[in-house]
Amino acid sequence: MKKRLMDMYSRLFSFFGPQNWWPAETPFEVMIGAILTQNTNWKNVEKAIENLKKEGLLSVSELHSIREQELASLIRPAGYYRMKAKRLKNFISHIVEDHGGNLENLFSLDTESLRKELLSIKGIGPETADSILLYAAKRPVFVVDSYTYRILKRHNIIWDDIPYDELQRIFMENLPHDESLFNEFHALIVETGKHFCKKRPLCKACPLNGWPEDE
Repeated sequence: MKKRLMDMYSRLFSFFGPQNWWPAETPFEVMIGAILTQNTNWKNVEKAIENLKKEGLLSVSELHSIREQELASLIRPAGYYRMKAKRLKNFISHIVEDHGGNLENLFSLDTESLRKELLSIKGIGPETADSILLYAAKRPVFVVDSYTYRILKRHNIIWDDIPYDELQRIFMENLPHDESLFNEFHALIVETGKHFCKKRPLCKACPLNGWPEDE
């Protein structure tokens, strides 16, 4: 499996090149983006984040002060805006109430404790929590998403309905625990899913055509 995963990574990196993820200016912006990107595409998230930037709201204190209804209006482009406004407020309230509004206090936790705490916040699931861990906190935690499921299932690496943690473990147990590697690998998987491994796949042109080779 180690050989297969590294071959997968090499094929994708050779084809797409470095992705330079996450597209954000600060760790806090990464965290907000990770919540907003649930069930939508990144272009919509960018519009929502730009609205927040224009209003000077990309800070813990400002998002804590703003009314939920007003926040929902600003993030409308991201879809499910009322639900996401509630989730953002839950997240911000947790940082304020448990860490004095200080992200450094939050990030001072060890990885296991930080993940557990993020998952305790209503509206934050494993993929969102792991995105925050990897891209904002710079922890070597592999992010699993729908593209990961789809690609590995179509290549007969995993079975139907494999739990998130089991699929994540395949990567965590067979790759070096390197934050930059996990960052790049996840980004490359997303690009593959967007351009080739669609609901109607473009297998012949895909850089993973013929993968995995027999070990």
